[in-house]
Amino acid sequence: MTSTQGPLVFGLTGGVASGKSTVAAIFREAGVVVIDADQVARDVVAPGSEGLTEVVAAFGEGILTPEGQLDRRALRERIVQDPDARRRLNAILHPRIGAETMARVAAHAARGEALICYEAALLVENGLADAFRPMVVVVADPEAQRRRLVARDGMTEEGAAQLIAAQLPVADKIAVADHVIHNDAGLGELRARAEQVLATIRAGRG
Repeated sequence: MTSTQGPLVFGLTGGVASGKSTVAAIFREAGVVVIDADQVARDVVAPGSEGLTEVVAAFGEGILTPEGQLDRRALRERIVQDPDARRRLNAILHPRIGAETMARVAAHAARGEALICYEAALLVENGLADAFRPMVVVVADPEAQRRRLVARDGMTEEGAAQLIAAQLPVADKIAVADHVIHNDAGLGELRARAEQVLATIRAGRG
């Protein structure tokens, strides 16, 4: 996303447990503003928000914690194998996430930021790849993704496999990528690859 006067807003995406968030952290360390779509999504369903009210109306109070916050794991279990439920959720969240994201981009632009990374898991699925160019895709072996989900989120092997299978195939994301970062050789190599991609983007080569 570019303009003659505004910042360059480039995309960062990848499959679940692929290392996308680690790459985002590397970009932040290098001084890049990162807008995390997942954090924006949390903010638009904060307690008392219209977003949370609509999600509860659609899916019931069973997706709330005892404290009245959204139980993201419970909601994920509701939608992982139900395309209609995912569409209902997306219809509630995506307009709000989009509006809040643009507000944050505008705020950073007003402060003079020249480069902004928009980190989002569903950029390609939502047809937004061309809106955030260049597009950076982080990929990992499915077996590594499963191991990370089990260790990080406490998921079962079956649940992890189902979550990965429910996502857009990695090949489809690679097909629309400007840069692909393979996360298959440890943190040091991942950092080197991420820094190389960032240097290319900064140099204006896209």
